[in-house]
Amino acid sequence: MNGEILLVGLIIIGLIGRSPIISTAACILLVVKLVHLGRYLPAIERRGLELGLLFLTFSVLVPFAAGRIQLKDLTAALSSWPGWLALIGGAAATYVNGKGLEMLKFDPQLIVGLVLGSILGIVFLRGIPVGPLMAAGITAILFKVFSWIAGKM
Repeated sequence: MNGEILLVGLIIIGLIGRSPIISTAACILLVVKLVHLGRYLPAIERRGLELGLLFLTFSVLVPFAAGRIQLKDLTAALSSWPGWLALIGGAAATYVNGKGLEMLKFDPQLIVGLVLGSILGIVFLRGIPVGPLMAAGITAILFKVFSWIAGKM
């Protein structure tokens, strides 16, 4: 019963914060629990991130498939300094995601803080949840910075 109360709370927070993603996700999970399909929750947890990333990748690649981005656009993008910065940013993001995965393997309890932080970011900062790996990666960087600072004191 505790899980259902938390999900209702998340629905309310999502509505107050005008975050349809949080509200919808909490509603769907509440329905899954209420219609006694809870046995599928581990599969949703295990594969949900992959499925979400798959759809995110679909949306990013649609301009390629639709022909709106062509080879000349790619060469133009990579011949400018913003294009190179985007390339470096993409590589850095994947590196940070990898560090986030290591951090989650090291301390899986961090997921609670990451989820709560993501909810706060969505509701109060109008952020977009792109996944716990990036949040864990940023946490890993913050952990190293704070450890370094604490070691200096």
